[in-house]
Amino acid sequence: MTMQPLPASSWLNAPAHHTWLAAEGQRLLMFAKSARLPDGFGNLDDQGRLPAGACAETMNTARMTHSFAMAHAMGLPGYAELVEHGVAALGGPLRDSEHGGWFAAAQARDGNSGKAAYLHAFVALAASSAVVAGAPGAQSLLNDAIHIIEQFFWSEEEGVMLESFARDWTGEEAYRGANSNMHATEAFLALADVTGDTRWLERALRIVERLIHSHAADNQFMVIEHFDRQWQPLPGYNEDNRADGFRPYGITPGHGFEWARLLLHLEAARLQAGLATPQWLLSDAKGLFASACEYAWAVDGAPGIVYTLDWNQRPVVRERLHWTHAEASAAAQALLKRTGERHYETWYRRFWEFCETHFIDRIHGSWHHELSAQNQPSSKIWGGKPDLYHAWQAVVLPGLPLAPSMTSALAAGAYVTVW
Repeated sequence: MTMQPLPASSWLNAPAHHTWLAAEGQRLLMFAKSARLPDGFGNLDDQGRLPAGACAETMNTARMTHSFAMAHAMGLPGYAELVEHGVAALGGPLRDSEHGGWFAAAQARDGNSGKAAYLHAFVALAASSAVVAGAPGAQSLLNDAIHIIEQFFWSEEEGVMLESFARDWTGEEAYRGANSNMHATEAFLALADVTGDTRWLERALRIVERLIHSHAADNQFMVIEHFDRQWQPLPGYNEDNRADGFRPYGITPGHGFEWARLLLHLEAARLQAGLATPQWLLSDAKGLFASACEYAWAVDGAPGIVYTLDWNQRPVVRERLHWTHAEASAAAQALLKRTGERHYETWYRRFWEFCETHFIDRIHGSWHHELSAQNQPSSKIWGGKPDLYHAWQAVVLPGLPLAPSMTSALAAGAYVTVW
């Protein structure tokens, strides 16, 4: 892999830009500290408060633990204890002590005792980052997460993660999902770094080969999200619930950006490990990025990326979600580093200008998680401000190499020095 030089005027070369990113990162972290609950981390409202009756959830506890581990690894005081708290929660009230694996909420208080691949991928990511951060109990948590993934979720036959099960690991869901496998790819990159086991990079490549190099590449590089057990696309899936937060109907352009970045991380990780690395990882990443920009940016006359498209590339859910724009920015900087091509610089600046103008909340903190089609704060899909992970990674990634994975790179001192 030949990394091309950045344009001389690139923001990625500008110390002031990295200083701005660092300040925004500190602001995001301070806001997120208030999410702590006895059993993990909960969902903050628009003002940064925990609502009455707030319950710890595995998704945000895992994401917070991973994010705080990154902060600790890069040398920011005040986050080690929060990592330990997250590890204890994931090893305690969020875990199913009888059947193994993790509930969606502490003690399954939300009534959902099922086991989802999406959540278990985040537990593995959190555990790997906590190991790098040196948190007590993290290695045991990581061993447990790996065991559950290998015993129940990973399908060697299909080369993907199975989607979900009942609490006792019966009743495997007759569905295959791109979203859970995307986050499994992210987790597998981190597992490869922390364990030194390149099987995780082989598994990540198998996921990418199926979902991106096969299905998405044959669909104008728009990611197909929903499949049946035989890997037949389900184009009508959730047509009666089009704005679902995790399995929306149609195409989710934000995932095109996210996959584009992950393909470049996988390319870099495999080359670093001395593994055979297909050239199509770069070309597919370019295709994903170009497709998402062409069909989803400002398609309704206003700037911003719409949440979903139908199968004819027409907007369906026009709300703009913060995570989509964070991932768009992250993908642009990754492609800019990899190729040096100026149009990625243009997109990188465009996405950050939009985020600063519309998403970043300088009054109450953090980012608005959702905007309407008119770019006004909204809560049709996501209420409050529960998510640190996407925006936080977006401000850290510009200062990191494409490999190793984020927490490992931070612990190795790979970040630019402005922090």
